[in-house]
Amino acid sequence: MIKYTQSRPTEVTNDDLLALYRSVGWSAYLQHPANTLAAFDHSTVLWATEQGHLIGLIRGITDNHTILYIQDILVMPAKQRQQVGTTLVHRFLNQHAAIGQTVLITDPEPRTQAFYASLGFREVLPQDYGRAFVLDRRY
Repeated sequence: MIKYTQSRPTEVTNDDLLALYRSVGWSAYLQHPANTLAAFDHSTVLWATEQGHLIGLIRGITDNHTILYIQDILVMPAKQRQQVGTTLVHRFLNQHAAIGQTVLITDPEPRTQAFYASLGFREVLPQDYGRAFVLDRRY
């Protein structure tokens, strides 16, 4: 049975956390693992574990009033397409239901775009909402 918790499960180690990023190929997070781990101290996270093993998470940054920025949604490859990611997003959004605006940036893969569209997110188009700008200094 999958357990979803707001507090980091005691059995989830830093190595487990970095292994999750490694399993999905997010190598930018592994270049400076101390930064990645420190980011969790300043984030709101919903954890997904199964039999004490980390299988997924969603991490965001928020002021708890007006904006929620979803930074990461990760699910171990062996657990993908089993509604873990969908459940993480729904529960996370429900926890922050009073916040009016939720933003995320993702890769342009059709599968990823379809996933977020299925959850009610829509792509930012200049004529509809405005422009989005990113300054990425990770590399």
